[in-house]
Amino acid sequence: MTRRALITGITGQDGSYLAELLLAKGYEVHGLRRRASTFNSARVEHLYQDPHDPETRLFFHYADLTDESRIVRLLRRIQPDEIYNLAGQSHVGVSFDEPEYTGDTVGLGAVRLMEAIRTAELDCRYYQASSSAMYGTAPAPQSEDTAFRPTSPYGAAKAYAHWQTGIYRQGYGMFAVSGILFNHESPRRGETFVTRKVSRAVARIQAGLADYLYMGNLDAVRDWGYAPEYVEGMWRMLQADQPRDYVLATGQSYSVRDFVVAAFEHAGLDWEKHVRIDERYLRPTEPSALIGDATRAEAELGWKAQVHTDQLVQIMVDADAAALEHEGKPWVDRPRNWPPA
Repeated sequence: MTRRALITGITGQDGSYLAELLLAKGYEVHGLRRRASTFNSARVEHLYQDPHDPETRLFFHYADLTDESRIVRLLRRIQPDEIYNLAGQSHVGVSFDEPEYTGDTVGLGAVRLMEAIRTAELDCRYYQASSSAMYGTAPAPQSEDTAFRPTSPYGAAKAYAHWQTGIYRQGYGMFAVSGILFNHESPRRGETFVTRKVSRAVARIQAGLADYLYMGNLDAVRDWGYAPEYVEGMWRMLQADQPRDYVLATGQSYSVRDFVVAAFEHAGLDWEKHVRIDERYLRPTEPSALIGDATRAEAELGWKAQVHTDQLVQIMVDADAAALEHEGKPWVDRPRNWPPA
């Protein structure tokens, strides 16, 4: 029998990779997307299938996590076996400008979705996308047992959703898990996120289209992994015999400066000639070093990161360089494996 999955935030980086993974495993995949005046579907365009074709296994639905009644109706109609909640305002920096919206979509959005599962009396497994931002100033390395000390509205909203997931698991017997994912990047990462901002700028400088990259805090320390590997971890969490929370991370630490230097060196450029510090990109508060301990995931799920930051840098810079070559071309004229993985 074909398993059915629902992904909120399917048009994002993680949602698009997860959809690919589940389709490859034979799932029927349903994705939620917010209705807007512009299309935000570039990451999933290559996955589109004719909804009128009886062989189609990918379907899109307009919905928003601020509208619980709409979610209840969709759940009753779709009857998913697995739900992956990847939606919500996902940028730490933006959360300082829009703390209320972040709390509504990230924190309360998760509660609305779990309440919708209860209201629809749905027997399914639920994945909550938690974040290393919840740890904030907690000392590294951080594991599932490390106390949360968030330093941003985004981290606080994620911590609220994380604890609520545990309450629904314990209080209502729901198979609900939280994946505490440390930074995971790819060529599909949004252009305002620091890693993609760096890789894109390096490609443009190398091509002679720009001269400088403007950055904020270069000393922030993070644990960066490769997004396609992390969505595999999400799936494994929902295949476990018992619901439990897991950290996914590489366990390695790199500063933003390290990432910048590696990206420019890969392109054969001197980073000091092109990088400028702009105070506009400094945040009101900054977490301590965020470095994950994924021992539990390796022992119980058999999951371990294979792509580390040095390889990730090269993947992203090469992909953005290739993207420049195809800029302005219609999708039909691009390579069959486009967009880059």
